[in-house]
Amino acid sequence: MTADPGRGRRCAVLGSPIAHSLSPALHRAAYAELGLDWEYGRFEVPEDGLAPFVAGCDGSWRGLSLTMPLKVVALGLGRVEPLAARVGAANTLVFEDDGSRTLHNTDVPGLVWALGEVGVTALERATLLGAGATARSTVVSLSGLGAREVTVLARTPARAEPLVTLGASLGLSVVVLGWDAPLPPADVLLNTAVAGAADAVAVRAAASAPVVFDALYDPWPTALAVAAEAAGCRVVNGLDLLVGQALVQVELMTGRTVPAATLMAAGRAALAAGQP
Repeated sequence: MTADPGRGRRCAVLGSPIAHSLSPALHRAAYAELGLDWEYGRFEVPEDGLAPFVAGCDGSWRGLSLTMPLKVVALGLGRVEPLAARVGAANTLVFEDDGSRTLHNTDVPGLVWALGEVGVTALERATLLGAGATARSTVVSLSGLGAREVTVLARTPARAEPLVTLGASLGLSVVVLGWDAPLPPADVLLNTAVAGAADAVAVRAAASAPVVFDALYDPWPTALAVAAEAAGCRVVNGLDLLVGQALVQVELMTGRTVPAATLMAAGRAALAAGQP
C-alpha cells in the first residue's frame, strides 16, 4: 500500500464541526518531514454529505481522516478492515491505487500508543466516563491492553448497553453505572464525554486511578486534568491520542512513517497559536 511519492496527492479531514481540527497541522508536518508535495485540507461535511463527497474525489485523492459524525456511515463506502468492523466505526478512508477504497480504524492503536507513552502497556481494570462514539474504540483498546473489567459511567445508562455486548465479544466484563455512582479503583480512568460533562466528578474521578486520560485537548487543561495533576496522576490528553492515530494514518496514506515528535510539536504549536 505505497503511494507514489513523486506526484502530489490530496488528503483531508472531514466532519462537522471541523474548524477546530488539528489534523491539518499534524499531517502537513508529516509531509514536510517526508519531503512530499502533498495537500491536506479541512472540509465541513455532514453525515448525509459523506457519500457524495467521496464519489466526487478524483484520482489525485489518497486519503480522508474522518471525525464525527462520519465514523459509522463511512463503513458503507468501501472494504472495511477487521478492526474497523469490530469497533463499528472507521476514522480513515484510503483510496487505493487499484481504485478501491478501504476503511480503517486508527483510534484503537492511537490510544494504545498514547497510554504506552506514559508507561501503561498492560492493565486489568479501567473506568470509562461516557458512552458515545469514542467509547467503542476505547473499549477495544482496553481489551488489547489486557483489561478484564471495565466500569462505564453514563448519564444515560441505556446508551451504554452496546458496550456490554462489545465487551462480551472481546471476553471483557463491562458494567454500566449511572453518572453519580461511586467510582471503583482502577488502573486507568478514561473520559470520553463531551466538554464539561466530567467537571462535577473530576476530583473523585482523579482519585480513583493513577493514570487519567481525557479525550479533550482544547481548551486545556480541563477540570479533570487539573484534578489529576493535583492528585499526582499521569495525565494523557486528546492531543496524545490524535498524534497516535495520525501516525498510523500517515503510514496508511503515504506508505512511510514519521517520528511522533514531529506531529506532537506541530500540534502544540498550532494550539499555542490558536490556529488549528
